[in-house]
Amino acid sequence: MSIELKHVYKKFGNFKALDDVSLKIEDGELLALLGPSGSGKTTLLRVVAGLDSFDEGQVLFSGRDAQDQKARERGVGFVFQHYALFRHMTVFDNIAFGLNVQPGKIRPSRQEIRAKVMELLNLVQLEWLAERYPWQLSGGQRQRIALARALAVRPKVLLLDEPFGSLDAQVRKELRAWLRRFHDEFHITTIFVTHDQEEALEVADRIVVMNKGMLVQVGTPEDVFHNPVNSFVLSFLGNVNFFHCRLEQGKAMIGDTALEVPGLSVDQPQTAKLYVRPNQFKISRVFTKAALKAIVEYVNPAGTIVKVNLKTIDSGERILVEITQEEFKQSKIRKHEKVYVSLKDVSYSEYVQDDP
Repeated sequence: MSIELKHVYKKFGNFKALDDVSLKIEDGELLALLGPSGSGKTTLLRVVAGLDSFDEGQVLFSGRDAQDQKARERGVGFVFQHYALFRHMTVFDNIAFGLNVQPGKIRPSRQEIRAKVMELLNLVQLEWLAERYPWQLSGGQRQRIALARALAVRPKVLLLDEPFGSLDAQVRKELRAWLRRFHDEFHITTIFVTHDQEEALEVADRIVVMNKGMLVQVGTPEDVFHNPVNSFVLSFLGNVNFFHCRLEQGKAMIGDTALEVPGLSVDQPQTAKLYVRPNQFKISRVFTKAALKAIVEYVNPAGTIVKVNLKTIDSGERILVEITQEEFKQSKIRKHEKVYVSLKDVSYSEYVQDDP
């Protein structure tokens, strides 16, 4: 089922929760709503579900206006961050709940309900927990049961509100991979809310970056990461360094240093802020005029990427640089060492220039 929002507005008092939101979600797409707290992600999800009203605009399901449809009539399955499982019910009864409360004319028989519940338990690989209670399960298990319960009524749309937000890092990673595999198999139109950039980049077909109730950028994970439309998107999708500078003749003047910016073209000299990701720097011991002089303050070699914290000698600005383990082994960079930091030879699209 496709979903389309046209110029949707929603206010809570004087607060604009959604500000002229227009968005098309394709049938079978896995879409992530990404943004900081208060950006409108959950409000947008609840508007799609029919759980919240809106002030202006349209919400269309497969081209039909859903304004007069109640939540249960939209064919939506909703999974909350904190599971919302019934503590007094077994896992089996939690999953069966949506089927048991259906009107008599469409309610499946007991045998059909049992078969459906066991099918879903097998799908989430927890059939051996059917008679347990939610309080006897781990966080990851409870979240998978919540997902199975949402799927029991055969939703046409699956909505997930920060489904992994309360889980530890390792469990979140496992469930992200499981959700991606599940979606690739069943292709249910899915929208999930997250403030975790890695989660969105790893799982989604497309990402919607939101801020202050507005859509800032919509695109594939690759597109929003490598071609951010502004500094907000760039800084929200991972670590970033920024510098006050003056741009002229393909260079960024940071203090007295002329830092060469590959691909930069400006008609007139101008002041700007230059945003650069940590992996777009290179560190050398060889002096060059097109590099910032810096002192290594800290080196963290743990993990697949080595993080190097530096302080520029001239201005005292802090820089975070990320290098590979191979680069680290070759350079043998050490704390308190004097080095030179320059930009790698990449296209200017890897950087974002903002007005001061």
